[in-house]
Amino acid sequence: MSRQVRVNVSTLVNASKIRREKRDGRDVVIVPSATLPDNVVMNGIRYPAEVIAASFHTLEGTLAPLGHPKIGNNFVSAKSPEGLARGYIGAHNENVRREGGRVWLDKVIDVTVANQSPGGKAVLEAIEKQQPIHTSTGLLATLKPLTNAEDGAKFEAETMLFDQDAILLDEPGAATPEQGVGLFVNASGEEIEVINCSIADDIDRDMGWAIESMFRQVERKERLGLLEQAKNYITKLLQGDPTPEATTGTALNSDEESMDKAQFDALSGEVKTLSDTVAGIPDTIATAVANALKPFTDAQAARDAADKAKAEGEHTALVNQAVEAGLLTEELAKASPAPVLTALLANAAAPKTAFRINGAYKPQGDKPGFTAPKGE
Repeated sequence: MSRQVRVNVSTLVNASKIRREKRDGRDVVIVPSATLPDNVVMNGIRYPAEVIAASFHTLEGTLAPLGHPKIGNNFVSAKSPEGLARGYIGAHNENVRREGGRVWLDKVIDVTVANQSPGGKAVLEAIEKQQPIHTSTGLLATLKPLTNAEDGAKFEAETMLFDQDAILLDEPGAATPEQGVGLFVNASGEEIEVINCSIADDIDRDMGWAIESMFRQVERKERLGLLEQAKNYITKLLQGDPTPEATTGTALNSDEESMDKAQFDALSGEVKTLSDTVAGIPDTIATAVANALKPFTDAQAARDAADKAKAEGEHTALVNQAVEAGLLTEELAKASPAPVLTALLANAAAPKTAFRINGAYKPQGDKPGFTAPKGE
């Protein structure tokens, strides 16, 4: 008899594949991930290739919460109000495809939204520091029992419906039932069993990440000493010291006591190469800066020349108008700035109003007893 379960399938993200983009003016982080190889058997459950092929597309557009949302000890859907309140960090799943016998997808994290919650900030910080990040696909599956299967499977998935592909930070990547035991409430309101499992290659991926991280840190440690010397060397050059003393191997070794001879010799060679490179800086730095800035200075000079030519042309036109209107002599007009000429021309063009006699004024001849002189 078939039964329905909730399955959380965890796997590790390849940190080197994480990238950043801008979408519609917003910063996003793209986290590629993978899940469910064809015919994989986990916790005694087989996931046939044909069942995965028929259902993987339901991952498209699902949410990528931080952890599988829970109420108490019970898992809830990531898209439910309770799930959104507990796990949403501005991340969703897209570009879901099935290649090479495995399901691949991208997690898109909106940086602005992620920065609005402590969980989102923690995810961005882990990405920035290249810390291990796991993902875990939450799906509903209908299982049928098997007997005497060659691969040891006790059940086989008949149908699957994906609910989410979560981001895991503080949770273990290879979750055991004891670490994640709980129930899930399905669409019918029924509580169903939750099975946590991890894709087997997590161990190899964890080891690979650890080794890769170790090499990055060793390289960073070596580079720090070199960069500090380069900074001091160039600072002295710019301050006018024509022959700054290069840092000796002894000084380097005192700062990096754990560095063996091979590492020291390699680093010393890099210092010498850098010293040879920057030896000519006092003579060429001005030229280098000028060349770097030349496209900008040339563009600014062209704009300045165009603005100057335009202003001179407009001033000449105003001078001619003022002279033709008889407002100023040519010499005075040329010496006057454009705003003055503009104001003079505007005033000259304004209609003139005749002097008005007071309406209450009466000629003396209108007064009684007044006689105009003869002959007038």
